[in-house]
Amino acid sequence: LSSADQAALEFALRCRDRWGDEVVAIAAGPAEVNSVLRDALAVGATRAIHVDLAASASSAEVAAALAVHLAGASLIWCGDYSLDRGSGSVPAFLAARLNAAQALALLQVDFGESHTGTALRRLDGGRRERLAFRAPTVLSVEGATALLRRASLRSMRRMDGGATVESYPASTPSGQPAGHSPVHPLTGGTLRPYRPRARVLSAPAGASTLDRLRALTDAGAANSAGETAVLDPAAAADRIIHALRSWGYIS
Repeated sequence: LSSADQAALEFALRCRDRWGDEVVAIAAGPAEVNSVLRDALAVGATRAIHVDLAASASSAEVAAALAVHLAGASLIWCGDYSLDRGSGSVPAFLAARLNAAQALALLQVDFGESHTGTALRRLDGGRRERLAFRAPTVLSVEGATALLRRASLRSMRRMDGGATVESYPASTPSGQPAGHSPVHPLTGGTLRPYRPRARVLSAPAGASTLDRLRALTDAGAANSAGETAVLDPAAAADRIIHALRSWGYIS
């Protein structure tokens, strides 16, 4: 688990402590995620669900696979980033799938009455936004917002006997197997994020390696109209000030 995922699980457990909710820990991915789900059961999750999904699945496919098992959930807690790609886009896709409100990139969460509360959200440029939320809402939290509680010794011993993790195959509304890359409707190729073509540049001119490096970096352009002066420190300082004044940088 990333620290953000741990914080999300802790907030879900706080909802259980406050309102008596059922806490369902759910993860999409290959079979290795079962160890994470068993840890979630150890700290207090009621159920654990594994959705079998290829590691190469896109964020939209991950959200579609998770949404099948999240219908009717009051609050859906997600980490702001995961340890695989860390794009942080799954919560937004999930909110769209479930037709739920979204509160993303949260720095602080305060609970109110039943399944309501306020949150402080991070914005660009160092700004912050205060939000009020109520069920159903998808919330993503940063890792510093909460520290996941430790599992009790009794829970850990119970996990040694084999925790029950429900496993389901991934299903998507399109009928394509989950993890299948979408196909371009015109070319038939695999759809990928747009990447602009590289600029075509001519090879640098120069007889030596140093000349070619100078051509690439324009390192000699600034000194093309300059002159070399050997002066003592006081005279050099006066010369620099005189040049700056003549160029208009100082009055």
